[in-house]
Amino acid sequence: QVQFVESGGGLVQPGGSLRLSCAASGTIFSIYGKGWYRQAPGKQRELVAAITRGGSANYADSVKGRFTISSDNAKSTVYLQMNNLKPEDTAIYYCNIAPSATNYWGQGTQVTVSS
Repeated sequence: QVQFVESGGGLVQPGGSLRLSCAASGTIFSIYGKGWYRQAPGKQRELVAAITRGGSANYADSVKGRFTISSDNAKSTVYLQMNNLKPEDTAIYYCNIAPSATNYWGQGTQVTVSS
């Protein structure tokens, strides 16, 4: 059973930055593309950033130009650099493979953007 462990969330003011990290067990991140998903209260989980095995990144329109996804295949880790954060970015952030996630989810990391 694959496990994902997310970290790096917190409370930040609008315009601030955070860097999220996610480590996956086993070799799943070396086989599939990786992604960051988020779920805001009352909303469905959505894919916000993905990176292919070859390193090509794609972003949801809502975060394009502000978020950057990267990965370290040797460490089976994926990162999400989030800049110019907005209140609407408030959500629990999860990592998984992308574009089709597994049924296994970690605890996620809470990101709250508020003044």
